[in-house]
Amino acid sequence: MPDRLPRSFYDRPAAVVAPELLGCTLVHRDRAAGLVRRARLVETEAYVGAEDLACHASRGRTARTEAMFGPPGRAYMFFIYGAHWCFNVVVEREGVGAAVLVRAAEPLENCDGHLSGPGAFCRAMHLDGTRYGIDLCGDELWLEAREGPPPRVVAARRVNVDYAGAWARRRLRFAVKGNPAVSRPRP
Repeated sequence: MPDRLPRSFYDRPAAVVAPELLGCTLVHRDRAAGLVRRARLVETEAYVGAEDLACHASRGRTARTEAMFGPPGRAYMFFIYGAHWCFNVVVEREGVGAAVLVRAAEPLENCDGHLSGPGAFCRAMHLDGTRYGIDLCGDELWLEAREGPPPRVVAARRVNVDYAGAWARRRLRFAVKGNPAVSRPRP
């Protein structure tokens, strides 16, 4: 069985962690359903902190963003468009407000539907606001180290952040090159 990612893995800059999460496996021990769900990450986006105008931390520390400010290795869940949950991995030292959004994954075990796009990923993995702030080094939701060589990674602009000025042009979206599970528009 692959090693679980240690807290030290998350205690680094978002732009470093985001591509390194590709190929890692998210495991959700879904006690309500009595099964384990597993998916291999193939697409992420880095949100680097308060200076990043696309990052929720840029609006300050609020009840919504509290988990994003640490400690690292926690889940930051948020609801968008009145319809979709999004799963983020909190990174960097406590107080920074940085996270990595998981945009897509390949299903490995007990996933309900496709995992292409952040909302679809959460639906298929049964992740919602009840997982807000959960410790990713615990026994309900965790990440396992990738096995084998690192995947070929492509970098592109993040999706739907045009409002963020120069930050919208930063290449902080990372994907496994050529993987069909990567969301659209494909980098």
